[in-house]
Parts: sequence; C-alpha cells; structure tokens
Amino acid sequence: MKLGDPSLDQLRIFLEVVEAGSFGGAARRMNRAVSAISYGIAQLEAQLAVTLFEREGSRKPVLTEAGEGLLAEARNVADAVDALLAKTRSLHAGLESHLGLVVDVMLPGEVTARVLADFRELFPTVALRLRVEGLGAVVTCLIDEQAQLAIGGPIIGEDPLLERQAVGSVDLIPVAAPAHPLSQSGIAPGESRKHLQLVLSDRSNRTEGREFSVLSPLTWRLGDLGAKHSLLREGLGWGNMPRAMVAADLEAGRLVELDLPEKPGANYKLQALWRRDSRLGPATSWLIDAFRDALNG
Repeated sequence: MKLGDPSLDQLRIFLEVVEAGSFGGAARRMNRAVSAISYGIAQLEAQLAVTLFEREGSRKPVLTEAGEGLLAEARNVADAVDALLAKTRSLHAGLESHLGLVVDVMLPGEVTARVLADFRELFPTVALRLRVEGLGAVVTCLIDEQAQLAIGGPIIGEDPLLERQAVGSVDLIPVAAPAHPLSQSGIAPGESRKHLQLVLSDRSNRTEGREFSVLSPLTWRLGDLGAKHSLLREGLGWGNMPRAMVAADLEAGRLVELDLPEKPGANYKLQALWRRDSRLGPATSWLIDAFRDALNG
C-alpha cells in the first residue's frame, strides 16, 4: 500500500479536532468553515489510508484505535515545526542559535545550576554547550573559539584578544582532615612546607611555570577539583578549596579550616570573558548579568 504525504496543515486540523472535541469547535478555533475542517480530515485519512474518527452513533467525533496511535506522532511533528519556527524567529530577532559557555571549576556548582535552569526557561531555542575547566584552560576555550563566553578566575592576566567584566568572587580557604598535623593550633611559620599540598593543575599551558598559592615543595597536581576534595577528606594532604564546596564538610567535622601563618587562602575574583572580535547577543548578555546577580545576591 502506497501512502501519501500528509501536510502540516492537515496534521494541525487533526490536532485541533482532538483538542476542541468537535469539527465545529476546531473550525471556530482555526477561523475556518466546518466544511474545510471536514475536508482536511478526509484528505489526511486518504493520505494515511486509515480512519481517524468514528463519526457515526456519536454527536462528537471519537478517535479510532488508529487515530489514538497516530495522535502522539502528529503532536511530535507539530511541536518540532513550532520549535523550528520559534528558533527562526529568534534568529531574525538577533538571538543566538547556539552558545558555548565555559565556567571556572571554582564557581560554585549550585550557582551554575541555578543560572542555567533559568536560562533554559528564558531561552529554550538557544542550544547551550557547557564546559567546566580550571585556570588557563578557561581562556583557551575562548581563544580557540570552543566557547563564546567564559566565567573565569583572576590568574590569567590581560589578553589582547579578550574583553572582561567583573561578576563576583568566591572565598578560597586552606583545609585538611581533622587528624592532619596542620589541623592543630599554633602552627609555626614554614610548617606547611613539610606537608603534601594538593594543587589544582592547569590542563592548558597558559600558566606554565607559574604557581598560585603553592607553599610546599611536596605537591600532588590534580586536574579535577572533585578528586582534590576527596583526597583532602581522606587526610592525604592539605590545600585550598572554595568555601562553598567544603561548607558541609566543615560543619560535619570532616574537614577543618587551617590557621596557617602564611594565610594561603584568597578571594578568588571571577569575571566574564569574551573575544573582542565577537558581538554579545541577548542570551550571552543575560548570562553575564545572571552570574553577577547570583554571585552577589
């Protein structure tokens, strides 16, 4: 059996009849004559070689088994076309069709989650690609055009290719497990150099040869902040962590904040970064404002 190609209009008529519960109701909702609705359904049934509605013995059309089976597919087709049209209208209005975002690993996860949940509600047609990186790898994503916007830390320095805007900061504090020797009171200057320090490493080469708050010659370099967190809780070393990330551990006594004479903690300033040769669209601009509000709220 050779089937025809139903039109989008025929599918929309089918869906309207189902929603309205009658041919007359669909006609009113679509501002058409009842005969036009009946003709559209008849044409659709001819194209698909099925009967969609039982018309006899009832004042209202009732879906047949075939009609029930095809209803979800008809809705999927109509929804997909609606999404296509919405994205096209957004493009004409200047809204980005896609957006690559890279965020610093130090950015609290709950901040990122809250901002992106709102983003998906406000910009459903913008395809967002998210990456989480540390140190120089954040900027590398922008330079290599793997992302259009970054929320990154202060250690990169000025780059002539990038624009920047401050959005907030997070507190970094030195921590260790309660049984760690540095967790005791009255630590003497230089004592931290005798113990293994867990240090976040840079996946890129942009900070090669530079150290940030590294006091001990004994270090383990980790590219994953989550792995560093786990090793700290196991008592395998000491190191700086975002306060928000270890707040529950501090409260539960799994980690303690160290009172070291060198005060290696820091106020880690975050900034929005983008390439100077790019134009910020509405969705990108909204993200910058949203991250700033979330970090300072």
